[in-house]
Amino acid sequence: MSRGPQHPYQDPFSNPAAHPRLDSESDMEHYDRRDTYQSENSAAGANYDPNSYDPYSHRRGDTDTESEQDGYNRHYAPSAESLNPGFRSGLSDISNPTIDYGAAGVREPYPAWTSERQIPLSKEEIEDIFLDLTQKFGFQRDSMRNMFDFLMQLLDSRASRMSPNQALLTLHADYIGGQHANYRKWYFAAQLDLDDAIGQVQNPGLQRLKSVKKKGAAKSGAEKSLDSALARWRQAMNNMSQYDRLRQIALFLLCWGEAAQVRFVPECLCFIFKCADDYYRSPECQNRVEAVPEGLYLRAVIKPLYRFIRDQGYEVQDGKFVRREKDHNEIIGYDDINQLFWYPEGIARIVMHDKTRLVDIPPAQRFMKFDRIEWNRAFFKTYYEKRSAAHLLVNFNRVWVIHVAVFWFYTAYNSPGIYRRGGVDHLPPSNAMRWSAAALGGTVATVIMIAATLAEFSYIPTTWNNTSHLTRRLLFLLVSLAVTAAPTFYIALTDNPKSKSNIPLIVGLVQFFISVFLTLLFAIVPSGRMFGDRVAGKSRKYLASQTFTASYPDLDRKARIASVMLWVLIFGCKLVESYFFLTLSFKEPISVMVGMKVQGCTDQWFGSSLCSNQAAFTLTIMYLMDLTLFFLDTFLWYVIWNTVYSIARSFSLGLSIWTPWKDIFTRLPKRIYAKLLATGDMEVKYKPKVLVSQVWNAVIISMYREHLLSIEHVQKLLYHQVQSEQDGRRTLRAPPFFISQGDKKLAGEFFPRGSEAERRISFFAQSLTTVIPEPLPVDAMPTFTVLTPHYSEKILLSLREIIREESQSRVTLLEYLKQLHPIEWDNFVKDTKILAEESTPFSGGNPFGAEEKGTSKADDLPFYCIGFKSAAPEYTLRTRIWASLRAQTLYRTVSGMMNYSKAIKLLYRVENPEVVQLFGGNTDKLERELERMARRKFKFVVSMQRYSKFNKEEQENAEFLLRAYPDLQIAYLDEEPPKKEGGELRLFSALIDGHSEIIPETGKRRPKFRIELPGNPILGDGKSDNQNHAIVFYRGEYLQLIDANQDNYLEECLKIRNVLGEFEELHMSNQSPYAQWGHKDFTKSPIAIVGAREYIFSENIGILGDVAAGKEQTFGTLAARSLSWIGGKLHYGHPDFLNALFMNTRGGVSKAQKGLHLNEDIYAGMNAFGRGGRIKHTEYYQCGKGRDLGFGTILNFQTKIGTGMGEQMLSREYYYLGTQLPIDRFLTFYYGHPGFHINNIMVILSVQVFMVALVFLGTMNKQLLICRYTASNQLIGGQAGCYNLSPVFNWIRRCIVSIFLVFFIAFLPLFLQELTERGTGRALIRLGKHFLSLSPIFEVFSTQIYTHSIISNLNFGGARYIATGRGFATVREPFSKLYSRFAGPSIYLGMRTLAMLLYISLTLWMPHLIYFWITVMALCIAPFLFNPHQFLFADFIIDYREFLRWMSRGNSLSHVNSWIGYCRMSRTMITGYKKKKLGHPSEKLSGDVPRAKWRNVLFSEIFFPVFMAALFVIAYMFINSFPDTVTKRVRPSPLLRIAVISLGPVVWNAAVLIILFLISLFFGPMMATCYPKFGSLIAAIAHSCAVIGLIAFFEFLWYLERWDASHVTLGLIAAIFVQRALAKLLISVFLTREFKHDETNRAWWTGKWYGRGLGSHVMSQPAREFIVKVVEMTLWSSDFLLGHILLFILTPPILIPYVDKAHSTMLFWLRPSKQIRAPLYSMKVRKQRRWMVIKYGLIYAVAAASFAALIIIPVIFKEVLNFNCSFCTQL
Repeated sequence: MSRGPQHPYQDPFSNPAAHPRLDSESDMEHYDRRDTYQSENSAAGANYDPNSYDPYSHRRGDTDTESEQDGYNRHYAPSAESLNPGFRSGLSDISNPTIDYGAAGVREPYPAWTSERQIPLSKEEIEDIFLDLTQKFGFQRDSMRNMFDFLMQLLDSRASRMSPNQALLTLHADYIGGQHANYRKWYFAAQLDLDDAIGQVQNPGLQRLKSVKKKGAAKSGAEKSLDSALARWRQAMNNMSQYDRLRQIALFLLCWGEAAQVRFVPECLCFIFKCADDYYRSPECQNRVEAVPEGLYLRAVIKPLYRFIRDQGYEVQDGKFVRREKDHNEIIGYDDINQLFWYPEGIARIVMHDKTRLVDIPPAQRFMKFDRIEWNRAFFKTYYEKRSAAHLLVNFNRVWVIHVAVFWFYTAYNSPGIYRRGGVDHLPPSNAMRWSAAALGGTVATVIMIAATLAEFSYIPTTWNNTSHLTRRLLFLLVSLAVTAAPTFYIALTDNPKSKSNIPLIVGLVQFFISVFLTLLFAIVPSGRMFGDRVAGKSRKYLASQTFTASYPDLDRKARIASVMLWVLIFGCKLVESYFFLTLSFKEPISVMVGMKVQGCTDQWFGSSLCSNQAAFTLTIMYLMDLTLFFLDTFLWYVIWNTVYSIARSFSLGLSIWTPWKDIFTRLPKRIYAKLLATGDMEVKYKPKVLVSQVWNAVIISMYREHLLSIEHVQKLLYHQVQSEQDGRRTLRAPPFFISQGDKKLAGEFFPRGSEAERRISFFAQSLTTVIPEPLPVDAMPTFTVLTPHYSEKILLSLREIIREESQSRVTLLEYLKQLHPIEWDNFVKDTKILAEESTPFSGGNPFGAEEKGTSKADDLPFYCIGFKSAAPEYTLRTRIWASLRAQTLYRTVSGMMNYSKAIKLLYRVENPEVVQLFGGNTDKLERELERMARRKFKFVVSMQRYSKFNKEEQENAEFLLRAYPDLQIAYLDEEPPKKEGGELRLFSALIDGHSEIIPETGKRRPKFRIELPGNPILGDGKSDNQNHAIVFYRGEYLQLIDANQDNYLEECLKIRNVLGEFEELHMSNQSPYAQWGHKDFTKSPIAIVGAREYIFSENIGILGDVAAGKEQTFGTLAARSLSWIGGKLHYGHPDFLNALFMNTRGGVSKAQKGLHLNEDIYAGMNAFGRGGRIKHTEYYQCGKGRDLGFGTILNFQTKIGTGMGEQMLSREYYYLGTQLPIDRFLTFYYGHPGFHINNIMVILSVQVFMVALVFLGTMNKQLLICRYTASNQLIGGQAGCYNLSPVFNWIRRCIVSIFLVFFIAFLPLFLQELTERGTGRALIRLGKHFLSLSPIFEVFSTQIYTHSIISNLNFGGARYIATGRGFATVREPFSKLYSRFAGPSIYLGMRTLAMLLYISLTLWMPHLIYFWITVMALCIAPFLFNPHQFLFADFIIDYREFLRWMSRGNSLSHVNSWIGYCRMSRTMITGYKKKKLGHPSEKLSGDVPRAKWRNVLFSEIFFPVFMAALFVIAYMFINSFPDTVTKRVRPSPLLRIAVISLGPVVWNAAVLIILFLISLFFGPMMATCYPKFGSLIAAIAHSCAVIGLIAFFEFLWYLERWDASHVTLGLIAAIFVQRALAKLLISVFLTREFKHDETNRAWWTGKWYGRGLGSHVMSQPAREFIVKVVEMTLWSSDFLLGHILLFILTPPILIPYVDKAHSTMLFWLRPSKQIRAPLYSMKVRKQRRWMVIKYGLIYAVAAASFAALIIIPVIFKEVLNFNCSFCTQL
């Protein structure tokens, strides 16, 4: 083997001593072997010895081997861009060991497509097809080379398991003509068969449009019919030559390969392909001689479409993209563009610049006219994604019907008091009336349906294809409304108790049964299938929408029965339970409260009209409460039954720890042999034991290399060769581990308890007990690709990141990781010491020095602390890698996924022992043969969007990845300056791997392919566009989508062949797919997605990590298992395998419209599901995945999911699924996805409604005489005129119990999942840990976060969330930061509810309320409770200082982090920003937020707050409407009092502000020079006045209420709500758009209005700013007080000794001894801190004391503090 010269770049590991053991860390064997390859430069430069072996000949992914090179030279001189033009392929001296193909030599890049195998076309012929197409259509050369390689690898992958002829046939069937090919489906859906029919060439377009409406006379009906057209199609396909088939596939791929954003619009791509294909067949094209210029296709076809798509969302200003302020309903997105091509009428809209329609041109000439099409006139919105909650009504109308109507049936029948007949005698209503009243449930259902239909009208444009069935439905609904409602009026008018006729009763009963029938009809039939069946209708009109949105894959019979049964069980249980528990318990309170009129109350202005009806108000709120509980019940039963199903399923799959698994390890070797090895096709020369031992030892050694096992453990786990006693031959001894389970004597410790190794080995053993598809031999397995998008995630941790202390966190990352993985760190250190000892002799240390014992312990310290002693890069690198493999880095993902290649090599070696013999002892050649196989079957592409922009460190890390794993491919975006001045940047998709040569001038690698794009590809949220630009570089048949925070393990990778077997395409029939339609081998729906389990490797890192992991476990595993069984699983991203061909012909692996497709991967699942792909879930395969660990990061993740869910509600996918799925599958979809979030909203709503109901009951309990009963329920005498409310109190207790239950059930799935997978003990321990760590508090809080994010998204949009790091949560966040992040979503709500709860506890105390105190407190203090080291005294006081500074800064100089900035941020959601940019530095602090829509603001910001305020004012007026107890005088109007108390502070602030404005206007400009902080001073005065005013008015209220605590609390609540409504009203009605900078704020305080860049706004701006400031003063003072109250709540724990230790144990689950030490400060810092703590500690104490005084003094001295004031008596 001739060695090339030394590498052109310096090897970072040139220390030879370090080589032998480098691979102990992850995967560095490549380093040792690299020198034996020739580097690429030498290969191209050195003279070739014909016998030398060139490693790149088969390794190159591209096709530059001899034959093609000549092929190109015939037509082109090698262009400058072509790669390595002089590249020649070395011949090889190795005969090919793969038996089937004879000795074709290793140089064959596509071994399954060689001349020995009767291939229909040779490689060279295929290449000529590609060259020909490229010249005819002007595709790019690089794209052609890429697609040629793509097609060859695809053919190679298929041909390795079937005959080459069949491979080409099935491929053509999948892409173009088969039963499941998207192109064929589109061809018929868009009715192009009519267009292409014979004899219509002259003017096919017009003819077709007529033919849709009435049958043309010229043709017989049969020819028109779909079946005959299908038969003709099949015939045509069957008669095609293989050459033509390949040409069609090649043309399709070439069109697809350069389509960029057009790949997201699959039917548009089909149309382009069809036009191109028609053109190719025309004589005009065939006779053309000279080649079309390169890049013509991109310029003429793709660029205009790309420009259209881009201009929808962006305008280009000076070369920068600026987002347009449009919401989704104004943007024509990918889906709208796509749907134009679904209908013939749509295609007819496409016109040229000269107004001729494209359909009027003969098909063969259409392609050449593409550059003249005016796309702007063709496209229109096909579905309006308006922001509105009415989407919930349209998409999920059946859920509302089921719940609201049934609730009406139940409740109406059981509250006869409401419609009893008036008059004196209060008779109960007649039976007729009761039936009829209940029957109005049908009316309710009809009203819901009418509302949904009207809403649907507004989301669908009124065009040709869709509104007729809506109109028909609306008419039917109006009729049924009349039928269900009219009889009630008739009965109410005619029903007379004296009359004896039965007519009213009969009418009532008939009406009732009609109602029940209609309710069932609306609840069961999907609204899309009433009147004009869009799902199964036979008319051609609906074909497109059937094909693309409703061809749901059928479930098999068993699963369908299971699905129906599940919902029968759920609703059966629910309806029974709700009737007895909710409705009947509500019967009594209704009957006592219906007629209750409050006596003896009066009001100055309203008389007794309001207060006497207090009971009616209360009852209404109670009805609402019952309804929300009715909704919550369903979800509760769903969780219970779904969990039961899932666990039953896991038993039947044999997945549980409870299935007999005593001998699970004993049987493991047999199972490995039977299930993982392709034993069917092997000649058995060796004993199974020998083969199994190789696999098992490889797994154990890989764990040792990852430092999971120490040497001692490894010895006990390996197979050893031993001398046999009898005949002295060597035999294999099985490891004692396998036997130990059965034999108690041998039991020992084989791996550390509870360690990662134990978990992995047990999962491996357990997973092999399940049923697994048979594997194929390695050389017959399909090729697959792993694709990982990467933006700016960490690639490898730098040394600084590992051992630097964070300012706030008191711990280095390395310290923290060592605490989490102590065993692995120990193994790592032992390893390093051996390595260091091996290298010392070479570096000339003292050979005898180590003898003295004293030094050795101290010498080892550096190893134990940081893992290295000498700072040579090879040692520090090992520590960096060790840490990176335990954090969430790209390196971890790459090294994990590269296990696939190891697994393939291992399986190939084990299953083909003859290969090993063939190479004798030549390990190099053997290794190369294995590499070749691995490279042929597995590719790994990382799409590094920013690669060309990386900084030096990232560049080095990426280079390190490429050297460690030369087969890793990196796709990135490359930029080139425009060709002519002022043009746009040119962007390219480029691909490199570790074998690409390095260009000496730039130091960059030379890309293998470089494909020009039509423009910047990142138009959406980034991830999906990133995947889309790299998707052209995938190879093979399947794709695994992986995120950059995942991991994989060798023993899981061994199952890859089994997982790919799940696609059910391994054993295709040898029948031609075109021989007959509907052949059973080709009818089953294809499998689009195979899901897999995720193991969250951040579990057990403390309570929050564990909660996040538990969520994933229950959703990703438990729910997915039952969902996939009954056909409801979609795709949630990450370790899922995709059928690449299926997905890429249907719009790619994810959707990409900005904002709308925030959770891009779910759409891929819905898309696949609606277009007929099946989605499976595998239980025996799992990947690792990291989850966020900090409180903030988890909640950001939840906010992202919540806002993403809000966007999904708007999307058309939800509309199609919700209105077309059959009932059982619809419910499965609903409760599995949106239902969870809607349930969260309901939970929070129920708490609030319940609070309001209790406040109203509290007012009655306080003011009225309530009847008292003895224990045996006897009324106690002497209570004349008492009000009987005791049934109501029982109802309250019941409600609290049910709210508690709903909440508690949330823990059931996790507990049961743990129980089945890990046994009782572990489950109880985990549950206990959760409760001790207060995880219920976190759950309540996160429910509120979900709720808030969805609702605000539906109102304002802007799926905007604050980004935070992915690191470990050891940092203490300051109070002000947490407050500003969570005040809006949760703290304000919590505090308002807390005030209500205080009132309730004062007036209506019962022990059940303790539960509510806990949950409501959770809303306020959860962020602080889960903040590390929150309760350290010094830090707490310093926090207080920071909070005060945060409240007050930003008024004379702008500041990033200040209250004023936070206030403006929260306001802009409603006001939006001005478009004008002034270039102030403070503009960067604000995102780009559109102004909210007026309709949405009206409801959420004006109507609702005003309504709430009115409710509490009514409650307050009620308690003040009774005569004064002392003077017996009628009180003055409470309304006036509330007005004074709530509006007083606002007026006071306005007055103060006007005075200060004048002062600052006159003195500001003068003072600014001598006193720069003048603005802050004025602001401070105003703020203090505001706070004093607020407190003064509160005390005044207390005085007016004669020091009655409960009255004051209610007054305060009313005042809070009134002020809130006022503030929201002012902001949303009176404010214009916000400036992007905060100059106006500073101008206001400093009085310096000129020079602020306000321009013409300088006159209007002060007036606007005045309103803003009035609102801000109110908000500031309330935030100031709220912050203090929160701090006071958090103070008590600080006084407990050792509270921080306990708190850290709770958060991190580390024993106090293992905990992180306190930080070491320098003397100077310590002194500073001490001084701060003393100073601010005093201030805090004073604040606390004065706060306490304001409350305590009035309570103690309430008798004394009575002074006369005549004004007060008026109030």
